[in-house]
Amino acid sequence: MARVQRPEVPLAWVRRIGEVLLALPEVEQEAAWTGVRWRVRGRTVAHVFGGEDQLFRVTFRGEPDEVAAFRHLGDPYFCTGWSSDGIGLVVDGQTDWEEVAELLTDSYCVQAPQQLADQVPRPPG
Repeated sequence: MARVQRPEVPLAWVRRIGEVLLALPEVEQEAAWTGVRWRVRGRTVAHVFGGEDQLFRVTFRGEPDEVAAFRHLGDPYFCTGWSSDGIGLVVDGQTDWEEVAELLTDSYCVQAPQQLADQVPRPPG
């Protein structure tokens, strides 16, 4: 049986995610086993990739209350299943990139050492 190819993530989307994350302390961008990921001190903050179903996803980390909310929101949001704090969303032409920026910043603060996370301005609450 022929294997279905994973599509390449549009460069514009990689750049948008990178603009948010590379502005944060010590974030590095690298090629992942598929797609692109961003890490802080060896911990993955976000990963964007195309699936064999030809959909694009970005995964990231969240606080427990965010994970619970994503579990109930449904499409385009999802819980990853590979981690108790792993969440994500399907990325397409309708994606709200301001929301993505907030989610990525939250993910950074979950994954980064506290002294780095404390350097990131975040709204109260």
